[in-house]
Amino acid sequence: MLVVIDVGNTNTVIGVYESSSVNYNSTLGSRAADHGLLHHFRVSTVSERTADEHALMLTQLLSLKGLTNLAPIQGVVISSTVPAVSQTIREMTQTWFKVNALMIGPGIKSGMPILYDNAKEVGADRIADAVGGKDLYGSPLVIVDFGTATTFDAVSANGEYLGGAICPGLEISLDALVSRAAALRKVELVAPRSVIGKTTIESIQSGAIYGFAAQADGMARRIKKEIGDSAVVIATGGLAEVIAPQCSEIDHIEPWLTLHGLRLLYEKNMLK
Repeated sequence: MLVVIDVGNTNTVIGVYESSSVNYNSTLGSRAADHGLLHHFRVSTVSERTADEHALMLTQLLSLKGLTNLAPIQGVVISSTVPAVSQTIREMTQTWFKVNALMIGPGIKSGMPILYDNAKEVGADRIADAVGGKDLYGSPLVIVDFGTATTFDAVSANGEYLGGAICPGLEISLDALVSRAAALRKVELVAPRSVIGKTTIESIQSGAIYGFAAQADGMARRIKKEIGDSAVVIATGGLAEVIAPQCSEIDHIEPWLTLHGLRLLYEKNMLK
């Protein structure tokens, strides 16, 4: 089995794949990001956890799924935006899984030209999203990742990573709003009855859900003007299933896109 770990600023997503093999010859759009994904977990990212604490948490999660034997785990691949967590998870895999984890970063083979001015600045999760999206739907491509930040990534018709945009995410924007406005409070992230809110709660929900959906649509349209109107737009990230259904420009919702991309990157670098 292969364990893929995406460490984000807010959440860490873990996937366990039954096999690292992917049918690259299948028709575009016929594959799925969760193909071969046996189990997946989403936990809070805590930079203070030690390697042993990470191991305890992961083994307990796996045991809940009936995986009490770690021997079948033959590979681990990690992307991380939190350096403090990167080291402890790497230590965990070496100590408990007896595996040297593949850490996604500069020098990794992606099969995708990176046209960023400084390729080292591109987040590992953004590269994984781009590689996974291109595998599933070809190119040109726009990927919207609704996470701690809302990121937009563009892949050219020639399969090149062009760059994108980074915006404050929905949850941190709401946190800032509530902390600065004494009369406002946190609300449940669900779509209200209409765009025109009839209560303060509905008004905040409207601004959060429909406002961020409008942002995603507007940015997607602007990027498509630069890379081609035929570009497929994919939504991923922890809040994708909340916001993407309210968008008109998003073609597909792929919650496990980053995990799929990490799986592909593992294959490109470790199975040669």
